[in-house]
This record gives sequence, C-alpha cells and structure tokens, in this order.
Amino acid sequence: MKVPLLDLTPQNHPLEDEFVAAFREVLHSNRFILGPKVEELEEKLATLCETKHAIGVSSGTDALLLAFMALGLGPGDEVLCPTFTFFATAGCISRTGATPVFVDACPVCFNIDVNDARRKITENTKAIVPVHLFGQAAEMDSIMALAKEHNLHVVEDAAQAIGSKYKGKAVGGFGDFGTYSFFPSKNLGGFGDGGMLVCNDDELYEMAKILRVHGSKPKYEHKYIGANFRLDPLQAAMLLVKLPHYGSYTEGRKQNAALYLEQLLQRDDVVQADPSNCGCSEAAKVPSDGPRLTLPVAYQHNDHIWNQFTMRVHGSGQRDALKAHLQSHDIGCEVYYPISMHQQPCFASLPASACPVAEILSNEVLSLPVFPELTSEQQQFVVDQIQSFLHN
Repeated sequence: MKVPLLDLTPQNHPLEDEFVAAFREVLHSNRFILGPKVEELEEKLATLCETKHAIGVSSGTDALLLAFMALGLGPGDEVLCPTFTFFATAGCISRTGATPVFVDACPVCFNIDVNDARRKITENTKAIVPVHLFGQAAEMDSIMALAKEHNLHVVEDAAQAIGSKYKGKAVGGFGDFGTYSFFPSKNLGGFGDGGMLVCNDDELYEMAKILRVHGSKPKYEHKYIGANFRLDPLQAAMLLVKLPHYGSYTEGRKQNAALYLEQLLQRDDVVQADPSNCGCSEAAKVPSDGPRLTLPVAYQHNDHIWNQFTMRVHGSGQRDALKAHLQSHDIGCEVYYPISMHQQPCFASLPASACPVAEILSNEVLSLPVFPELTSEQQQFVVDQIQSFLHN
C-alpha cells in the first residue's frame, strides 16, 4: 500500500468545477492584479484570524519580510528567532539587515523557549518572532509579557497555524503582526505560493499596504522603498473556493492525530510528551532505557490544527532507521528540520548561540502523514509498520 506524506488529489479534485468557475470569473473580469477577489479573501481571513486588518501577499515568506520592513527593523537591530523553524523566519530577519539571535526550542511543544529568549536579550534587541510550529500555538502569555517588559515588537510566524488558537484566541492577532502561508501543504493550501499579513493597528496596516506596492502612495510617488508583495487575484479566487472547507480539513487532521495517539500509545515503549515539562531542557534528554518514541501533545489551552504530526524517535540513528523503514514500504515521512538555524552555513559568521535542545530535536523528529483525506486503511498501515519497526 502506498501512503504519501501529502496527497492533494482527493481534496482538490472534488472542487474542480468550482475552481474552473472561479478561474473563468477572474479571466472575464480582466482584474489580474489585486482587486475584489483579493479584498474578499482579506475580509474573510481577517474574520477567521480575529484581526482588524488582513493584507494578501505573495507568500508566507514575503508576509514576514513585509512585517519586518513595516516595523522598520534594520542594521544594528537584534531579533529573537527560534532556531528550530523553517529558514524563512531567520532569512527574512537577515534580509532587512537585522541580526537573528537564535533561541532554543521547547522539547515538548517544539516552540520557542521563552526562558532562553529572556537570557539572550540585549540593549539591541528590538523584536521577537514566535513561530506556532506544526500547528500548535506558542506560549503567547509569556511571550507578550516578555515583549512588554523589554519594549519589543512581536511578529507571529503562523505559517503552519492558520486558525489555531491560544486560550480561545486565534494566533496571529497577539503581536504587531501575524503572518500566514497558503503553500499547498498548509491546512488552507493554495495552488502555489501565497500568504497573508494580519494586524490590528491602523498605522501599521497602512504602512504595510504601501510597502506591498513598492512603497508607492499615491501612484508613482515613493516615500518609502517597498517591493512587489501582491497576492494574485487568481490565487485568491481559488482560496475562496477552499475556505468554506477549512473547518473540515482541520477536523480531519485532528481525527488522524487522535488515531495515531490512540493506536501507538498502547505500547509500553511509546509515550506522549509531558506538558508539565514544557520549556524544561531536561525533558529533551531521554535515557537509553527509556521510551523509543515520544508522541506530540496538544495542550489543553490550545486548539492544535495538526499541520504536522511530529514525533521524536529516540536512540542514535533510530530516527533515520525508522524513516528508511517507512519509505521502504512506500510510506511518506519527513524530517522537519534536520539542521537548526544556528547550525546553518549562511549564519556561521554570527556569534555562537547555544541551543542544545534544538540539536537533539533535529536528530530525533519525524513527521507522519496526517492530511485530512488519509484513509483509515492507509493510517492503519502506517501504524502497523511503526509497530513492526519497534518489534525489532
């Protein structure tokens, strides 16, 4: 049986007629840059994300870059950035001329370790970027308290967490800006690159809108240097077709995550992460006679959307061995992320930043298929093959 890490066919093909109709609507409108489709998506996403404003942009990466530009970050500024994240988070900080200061990860939820962030604040620190990794919110109460104490900007990288909530409130609306991605693998995935920037501040919203179109307002008058960060109306039209199904897509992922937990936790050598150890670096160290797998946990105060189901595989070389075993049986799986940001060659010139937990995670994490259209037979096959590996 073949089980892909992600299969978009059963999600997109049933909507084919609606996609074709949406394409024709844009085609006949002759509005191919911004316009009503982008505005409609912005309004609906602002509602979903519980923010006052939303700005459609060209990618999740560009949403981050636009946020940093609107806040005026630049040379001499330091920005606290999780080291255990996708490259765009750190790369966009560097593109402004600011310096990313890499912060260790929580071994339980994989998000930024707020205690480590506090230790790394200097007089040059201007912002912090919590990443709501794999669909689970970071600890925003602690992050916002830290930001208030040190007068820091907060940009939430919610690329993997659209619709996720922290204590009943949607992520993205806590800080100065929230950023989202419509990359096809996301819970609300488009047909290529696309993103959204959200905020509640009127002045920041106006600045970001100006910077989205080369810093021009009025047309051909440039008080600022911006860039072309526009979301295409055709992409917006396609996303508007999928948006009403967002809830069912996410519910499917939640059900699949629950099944993995139910089936795999029946074994004595498989445990679930202990939420009482969140942020505790000691929780990253697993004794040689300990469990072989640690499964992810959804905190009770969070609404986890399970963009990824990411577990830890303990023991030297065991993660790669399990990955090879699953792939030999045509089961898709992936390592997010094998090299943390503080270990990337392009950041070698930066001052050393100790992130021991992230280094452990980079050698242990493995993500399983969790997309909503995964069949029960496919998922059981994944569980069976994991069980087979653990029997050895």
